[in-house]
Amino acid sequence: MDALQALGTPELIALAAALGWASGLRLYAVLAFTGLAGYAGWVELPPGLQVLQHPALLAGSGFMLFVEFFADKIPGLDSLWDLVHTVVRIPAGAALAAGVFGADQATAATLAALLGGTLAATSHAAKATTRAAANTSPEPFSNIGLSLLGDMAVPSVLWLAFEQPLLALAVVALAVVVMLVVVWLLSKFLVRLWARLKTLYGMTPSTPA
Repeated sequence: MDALQALGTPELIALAAALGWASGLRLYAVLAFTGLAGYAGWVELPPGLQVLQHPALLAGSGFMLFVEFFADKIPGLDSLWDLVHTVVRIPAGAALAAGVFGADQATAATLAALLGGTLAATSHAAKATTRAAANTSPEPFSNIGLSLLGDMAVPSVLWLAFEQPLLALAVVALAVVVMLVVVWLLSKFLVRLWARLKTLYGMTPSTPA
């Protein structure tokens, strides 16, 4: 049976949303886990995603997953990694979401790309902001804890997208709301911290008498 016939529209939307959102957190985990699930026959991937099953792509995404797993747990390096991947995660999330529908459904694929890119941007912004705030603390445990949370969240949401798609859609929607609140609160904190550092180190121009 064709994957698009096996999955209804709600399930496809849930899968596109899950792939887009998770790509903003752990792009290489999304590529590796989704491809492995298809390669092993655990799930039937839509035609637009079956390229992820190719052994060469699996090897590359698996290697990058290994690198990211450790890079994401080192304070300072994690924020640099996020900065570099700003230009990677968002378009990749859009492309993966579009791949759920494939080229034969151009309108749906375009809408899915917009959805996936937006969700990837939201989760990426929340991750980068949270880790930047955590890096203001001298202890490394908050970074490791947040990183492990991301390690668990991505495969969990991907599993839900295939097994309980409507629940996955609800989880992603709730996560987006929470992330938007987190970005708003932590952005204010980081702006205040930056202003305090500028004052402390004399970077703020003095007011003439």
